[in-house]
Amino acid sequence: MSDKPKSHGRLSISASQQPRDLMTDTPRLKGAWTAKIITLFPEVFPGTLGASLTGKALQQGLWSLETIDLRPFGEGKHRNVDDTPYGGGAGMVLRPDVVSKALDQAAIGTQGKRWPMIYLSPRGKPFTQERAQDWADADGITLLCGRFEGVDERVLQEYDVEEVSLGDFVLTGGEIAAQALIDATVRLIPRVLGNQASTEDESFQHGLLEHPQYTKPKLWRDRDIPDVLLSGHHGEIAKWQKAMAERLTKQRRPDLWRAYCDANNRDPDEDQEL
Repeated sequence: MSDKPKSHGRLSISASQQPRDLMTDTPRLKGAWTAKIITLFPEVFPGTLGASLTGKALQQGLWSLETIDLRPFGEGKHRNVDDTPYGGGAGMVLRPDVVSKALDQAAIGTQGKRWPMIYLSPRGKPFTQERAQDWADADGITLLCGRFEGVDERVLQEYDVEEVSLGDFVLTGGEIAAQALIDATVRLIPRVLGNQASTEDESFQHGLLEHPQYTKPKLWRDRDIPDVLLSGHHGEIAKWQKAMAERLTKQRRPDLWRAYCDANNRDPDEDQEL
């Protein structure tokens, strides 16, 4: 018999501190986009990511999920991962020596690849559809879920970790935000949604909010469908949809409207034709 190792085809084999039976039982195909999550609560994943189309794509190996439990990297008998902040103040701060070990673990297999390293933080740059597309085009992503009062600044600087915010509010931890960011990103990976064209005509894709959508029944509680949508005139329908998208964006998101007008040499105060 030959000592030559067997080929695993498209399967990707990688080392991990976690026993195999604690890992997800989904296939991990070579080259599949991968999300690595550093968290104190690995049991909450995949959560909603395991449902619907993202869950189906996970089962098919179109993307993969790897959780890295922060607790085993803790210090002392009780595996402490945090300590009191220098300078005083309420709460606790995740230790840099603990977080760095988890980041090193997450870096295994990412060398030479485009692999953003993100810390979910309310002080970070706002998450956008454009950012989701950029991450979907990468090889994978590492997300550090914060807890308590945050993470020691030195480890963020040492590893050049980018801070990203889901919005102007505070959560008890980064796990919910991580699932939201991953969902927004994974759905942009080819074949995940089945019909990739569905991502090309939705909110933010062209700098505008999406136009209103309607379906059966035609009449519901004395509310009818706009006549143009029943006309069969695709040119007029497209014109109406764009005008409605512009009107909604102007009304609800003045910031997006100004940016859209600047990019298209439009007067932001002009009326949208219907």
